[in-house]
Amino acid sequence: MENTGGQTGEQVSHELSKELSRKLEEFVEPLLRQLDAQIDKRLVRTFYRSLQVVATFRNRSMGLLLSELGAYILSPAQAPAGTKRLSNLLRSEKWEHKEIERYLWQCAGEKVGEISEAGELALAVWDESVLEKSESIAIEGLSAVRSSKARRLKRIKPGFYNPPGGPPVFVPGMHWLTVLVMGIQGAPTLAAMRWWSQRGALATERRTVEEEMLKQSWSAWGRQVVHVFDRGYAGGPWLAQMTHYPVRFLLRWQTGYKLVGPDGRNRKPWEITRGKRSMGYRLIWDSRRNCQRKTGIYYCQVSHPEYPATLWLLVSRPGKGRTPWYLLTNEPITTADDAWRLVLAYARRWQIEMTYRFAKCELAMESPRLWFWENRLKLLLMVSLVYAFLLSLLHPSFQNIRTLLLRLWCHRTGERSRNSSAPLYRLRIAISQLWLAHPPPPATCLNPG
Repeated sequence: MENTGGQTGEQVSHELSKELSRKLEEFVEPLLRQLDAQIDKRLVRTFYRSLQVVATFRNRSMGLLLSELGAYILSPAQAPAGTKRLSNLLRSEKWEHKEIERYLWQCAGEKVGEISEAGELALAVWDESVLEKSESIAIEGLSAVRSSKARRLKRIKPGFYNPPGGPPVFVPGMHWLTVLVMGIQGAPTLAAMRWWSQRGALATERRTVEEEMLKQSWSAWGRQVVHVFDRGYAGGPWLAQMTHYPVRFLLRWQTGYKLVGPDGRNRKPWEITRGKRSMGYRLIWDSRRNCQRKTGIYYCQVSHPEYPATLWLLVSRPGKGRTPWYLLTNEPITTADDAWRLVLAYARRWQIEMTYRFAKCELAMESPRLWFWENRLKLLLMVSLVYAFLLSLLHPSFQNIRTLLLRLWCHRTGERSRNSSAPLYRLRIAISQLWLAHPPPPATCLNPG
């Protein structure tokens, strides 16, 4: 923004509101123009206005209820009319949720190109979660998912006792796959969010969805990126799948799954590396606990019957009392620097865990009550588009806007608040407060009709 000297706080906030609205419009303009060629212009305006509303309305339990959003699209007195506009948009058969998927994928491809041109390592981080709808049973596309909420409630906490036991709790819900693109540093970019069910007419298999995503990644990016997977992908079936699409990968291996070690014996990874002295040490910042940890590394060549090429087993040892990381990769490791680069790359995987937390707690992605599958996916992907926009605001080029926005509309005092690492949460709070006080203008890229 330009110099605001001489302006009052109200004037600065008004200009800031328009500036942020312009940034959102620039972010989604190609998609708006595409939709404008397919559906009624009034629906396109509702689409854009809905994005502004999703960024504004913060309520975990009711954040994506159409009746609530309708009151913000127009006004509380005209909530039924606003709800009808949003319903007409989601019900329209002239556009599909896949158009938002393609647009997000296109933006991620541009991010991959930027990282590659800068000579840095581009990462495509995968992870899976579930979207729980425990209060629902009859809406289209629900299947049984393992409840992470119940798992957290059953966890033993210091000073408490007798937590509920028994087998895992399963509730109605949807399976959820996310892919983020990022470098070793900087904010990530959302590449894809996919939901699927394992029951009914819409039933599909987890491996089918993952294979489609892997094929799409290979076709779009080839070997430009290193795919980072958690332990849920460990095992021979997924390694065999990656022989069909020879991507570069970094996979956290299960300690109970066996590999063929340098001596030709089929053993577990901790047995292969047991008694081997670390090849180097570094102080690594633990972002979860805000401290430095002296970490050692060890690596060696291994193989697996399902993967014909050479593999490397990389062990990151964070110190006494901490569980080591056993990482399996097809990236050649010839020096300690190669090993440290991969350890730091895997550490970036924590960003996708934060994505799921933000999506469920801040963006209310578990609150929609839409009956039909396609309509629900449209709304969820519109929310994903808002999340992608919020991530784009973390780019260094928006530093001045972020500073001004946080100072005026999400000011915090105290050392703990200043040093806490939660920029996306504070950023959305500030945008919400700003747009409630100074409503953003409509999109200007659409010709009046």
